Amino acid sequence: MPAGTGGSAGGPRRPPLDLSIYLVTDTGQCGALGVPETVRRAVAAGVTLVQLRDPDCSDAEFVALGRSVRDALAGSGVPLIVNDRVHLVAAIGAQGAHVGQGDLPVRRARELLGATALLGLSVNSTAELAAAADVDPDRTVIDYLGLGIYRPTATKPDHAPAAGPAHIADLAAGSPWPTCAIGGVKASDATPLRAAGVDGLAVVSAICGRPDIEAATRELVAAWAAAGGLGRPAALDVRKESP
Repeated sequence: MPAGTGGSAGGPRRPPLDLSIYLVTDTGQCGALGVPETVRRAVAAGVTLVQLRDPDCSDAEFVALGRSVRDALAGSGVPLIVNDRVHLVAAIGAQGAHVGQGDLPVRRARELLGATALLGLSVNSTAELAAAADVDPDRTVIDYLGLGIYRPTATKPDHAPAAGPAHIADLAAGSPWPTCAIGGVKASDATPLRAAGVDGLAVVSAICGRPDIEAATRELVAAWAAAGGLGRPAALDVRKESP
């Protein structure tokens, strides 16, 4: 899947995006180690993108946590994505946001974020994929899709029904954007998911709460590399090229 060059000549550009090993944080699972330290260790071991997710805390608590994670990422080159709370991206100093089907509409999210931030969208069905394409026909709004649900997960109890690799493959084949698989993803899933055509693995419990964060991350990195997923070249806007 080729990376697009993105944007008009001389126009605003977005941060490099590599979906290979995409860590989505869970404050509870991180436990006593904490989210910032979990993120720091995971990125040092090969995580390529981080999403801050904590649906239970207040906006003020979320901003404080986000700034700590931002500081943990300083100098790494790994972007920080904010789950759902698009209005807090600037206050945190994050590089973008990720929204679900029940969150802020992607066009409104893009308006709030501006042209240079990253924006991801969760898609769980062909109907949702078609709707995203209708909303963003020129691929200037959305940067990537999170495709699910791969398998049942306790991280998000209200998730869509799990559908497995064949469903992920159908969605990936129809997506004009780069994609990652979400929902209970483990290192052992790297080969079937790479074969399904996704550009990366979005993980929570495969890293958060593990006894050795670095070893768990290296296992994911090695599994993805062995499956042929060596990472997307560092492009400044990763929208796919038109056929």
